[in-house]
Amino acid sequence: MDPTVLPRLRDLLRPDQIDVSESALDLHARGESTDAERRPDVVVYPESTEDVRRVLELAHATRTPVTPVAVNSSLEGQTVPVDAGISLDLTRMDRIVEVAAEDFLAVVQPGVTYPRLNEYLRATGLFFPVDPGAEASLGGMASTNASGTMAVRYGVMRDLVLGLEVVTATGQVVRTGGRAPKSSSGYALTQLLCGAEGTLGVITELTVRLVPRPEATMGARATFADVHGCVAYVTDLIQAGVPVARCELLDAAAIRAIRAHLGLELVEAPTVFLEFHGDADAVRRAADVALELARDHGAAAVETATDPEALAALWKARHQAYYAFVAAHPGMRNLITDLAVPVSRLAEVIDASVAAIGRLDVPGYVIGHVGDGNFHLTLMFPPDDAEAAARIDAAYGELVALTLAAGGTITGEHGVGLRKRGFVRAEHGDAVDLMWAIKDALDPAGIMNPGKKLPARTEAAV
Repeated sequence: MDPTVLPRLRDLLRPDQIDVSESALDLHARGESTDAERRPDVVVYPESTEDVRRVLELAHATRTPVTPVAVNSSLEGQTVPVDAGISLDLTRMDRIVEVAAEDFLAVVQPGVTYPRLNEYLRATGLFFPVDPGAEASLGGMASTNASGTMAVRYGVMRDLVLGLEVVTATGQVVRTGGRAPKSSSGYALTQLLCGAEGTLGVITELTVRLVPRPEATMGARATFADVHGCVAYVTDLIQAGVPVARCELLDAAAIRAIRAHLGLELVEAPTVFLEFHGDADAVRRAADVALELARDHGAAAVETATDPEALAALWKARHQAYYAFVAAHPGMRNLITDLAVPVSRLAEVIDASVAAIGRLDVPGYVIGHVGDGNFHLTLMFPPDDAEAAARIDAAYGELVALTLAAGGTITGEHGVGLRKRGFVRAEHGDAVDLMWAIKDALDPAGIMNPGKKLPARTEAAV
């Protein structure tokens, strides 16, 4: 980093907004899953849009890399400052600016977490339905176009962000979108920035769409002899048009790890967890159809639940799955996929994933938001086993190729970050060159989260 940057930062901000302590640099050196690690030169804590503007204006002038971060729960290395520089920690920008219940929207700063927003909204009868887990911040969720267990019913972040306030790489403050529920004006910059992973600017405020809390909620659970049975059931369920709000798959190994980690009484068998939202009659009818279909598919057991505490415990288990896997294999590295395919091809690709686990002879888990074709294969392996890592990488490449051939995508919700860059050109082809043109236009000095999202300009498809 340019040696003048730190003293100039101290001219712009208070001393408590700038941290070069060993502990702070270590905390901002890596993300949640990837073992890639690099300490920044300095951690900066902005508290306003003006703070962000000043920092980015200085970073642009000095060509200092900037890596935005908040809760730091991303799984693909988006928050690793690979070129050092400034780690821009937005957790102090955590104000709920406005709730306009009559317009079904809220305005928030990027450090607000979605559980906190939903707690704040409790008295309004509304909620924000994107729930990726890990107490994620809304700014980070927008940056990765996050999804979650309710995406099959309510959509993903791009569907629920109406507008953004963004500071560009040069320090310009712009607003995209607005408060209207739809618009055909201008380019769709809001949607472009949702999923940009901090490579085009820093989100400093979000206007998000809210939805009514359902009158009634019912959960259901069906266990099957194998994962294929689960997926065949889910495929028919979705194609039958049953209105599910959540539709999750966990294989037997995942259930076992969650039982050990959280002490829940769950049958150790491949299981589909469902939830239905609506009025009481509609919920009951949907659940009845879903459970009848499960029995037709040979489900070993089916049951329903309406108790709020039981439902909350169920979805806590799903959100804690990754941490359960880590706890089951302390000290081990992991590779997590979040492939997504059309529902009609889901059984084929998940069958291939299950077969890959068997061939690799490493601990592996299959879970996912299978209602919208998105699933996760998590593989654990020793940190010093280069041969196992090579086998896993090769198997992952084969699954990516199968996914793309099925009309799918390399990432349904986690984003590209560092770990998936090598597959981006295989999915997007020459459109990657257009993406680089956009990046160059909005970040001419190349300071915004460098090394993420896009493959190197000359990098061939894997």
